[in-house]
Amino acid sequence: MVPHKIKDWDDAYANMTNVPRGEIFPELWDNRSQALRQQLEPMGRYEPKIPYAHGERNFYDLYLPQGEARGVHVFIHGGYWMRFDSSSFSFLAQGSLERGYAVAMPSYPLCPKVRISEITRDIATAIEAISARFTVPLFISGHSAGGHLATRMVCDDSALDNTTRQRIRRVMSISGVHDLRPLLRLELNSTLQLDPGEAALESAALHAPATDARIICWVGAGERSEFIRQNALLANIWTGLGAETMCVEEADRHHFNVIDGLADTNSTMTEVLLS
Repeated sequence: MVPHKIKDWDDAYANMTNVPRGEIFPELWDNRSQALRQQLEPMGRYEPKIPYAHGERNFYDLYLPQGEARGVHVFIHGGYWMRFDSSSFSFLAQGSLERGYAVAMPSYPLCPKVRISEITRDIATAIEAISARFTVPLFISGHSAGGHLATRMVCDDSALDNTTRQRIRRVMSISGVHDLRPLLRLELNSTLQLDPGEAALESAALHAPATDARIICWVGAGERSEFIRQNALLANIWTGLGAETMCVEEADRHHFNVIDGLADTNSTMTEVLLS
């Protein structure tokens, strides 16, 4: 057996340079998202930039199904807490919409203007605002950094009101980072500005799950080994702490196409999230 030790931490968490043609995905996402918005807006089924706080990035986009919503799927975008906004990921609403669910996608302030702990609080504020508009169950998913933010909503120190948190039926963290302490070693921490205290506080894997938490940890089997490890880590720990958990490694998926299942109403990913 060969011992395993990470020598290049920046490479261990680098997706753009390790996914073949990784640089093309942001434009593909934008094009697919624009097409869906253009389809929905004339029907009054797309409401952009609804404010949930006073900052210029404190808004959510809302996508409405035909007829009354069966539930609300809140999708939290990734980008290492320092890039993108909700508009790049509109296309992921398709799968839930076709099943009769509304979809809300919050944007949030980015590092280094704010700290990750502030982003966590902003996402809680966004979910409170979204839940106030609807009385139906909530389903939360997030990708990469968004997976981290999604899981923080069902930690034992969740910033959500207890009544709101109890309305969450299921959380899906897709390629989520659940232990932030390794990021202290990365060059990108010059932007994130994590210190050991905040890295520990913001690590879902170092918290107990909230009562009745139901978490799906989903990752592409072709991702960097650190993302696969981070995915299994939270499911493993929270299973031992009484949460209802599921751990999935989806074959033939990497960090940028693993989210595509949310755009497909018949995918296993959409089925598991909304079941």
